[in-house]
Amino acid sequence: MKKLPAALVTLAAVVTASSVFAQAKPEEAAIKYRQAAFTVMAKHFGSLGAMANGKAPFDAKVAAADADVLAAVHGLPFTAFGPGTDKGANTKAKPQVWQKTADFNNDADKMRAEMPKLIAAARSGNFDQLKAAFDPTAKTCKSCHDSFKEK
Repeated sequence: MKKLPAALVTLAAVVTASSVFAQAKPEEAAIKYRQAAFTVMAKHFGSLGAMANGKAPFDAKVAAADADVLAAVHGLPFTAFGPGTDKGANTKAKPQVWQKTADFNNDADKMRAEMPKLIAAARSGNFDQLKAAFDPTAKTCKSCHDSFKEK
């Protein structure tokens, strides 16, 4: 039996997790949902970063698979920062997310604008394109983390 592509497995995990989380309080479910989406993003973004920065060998097939997952999930976590999701026991989101919503949304929009460029570069099979697209995308992530995530 063939293995399912990584993107389908990851997407199935997020969908399954979201249905499990739906049984919790809505606010706690939203926090768990965004954390799950960020975890999936971090794994695949980190894989691309390791290749782009020479810490792992470039593998065009792995890069394309990582890109497929990022294409599916990079917008998901931002739907789960609603009212009441600032009070969860395990959230690392700073209060500024809800106090400076316009700034937070601006940072999220910057990431969402850069991510398709990284996805296209990762799917191209060209290391130089991946390397060139990774840093601008990583900077958008860092900016948001610096302002809106507890260390």
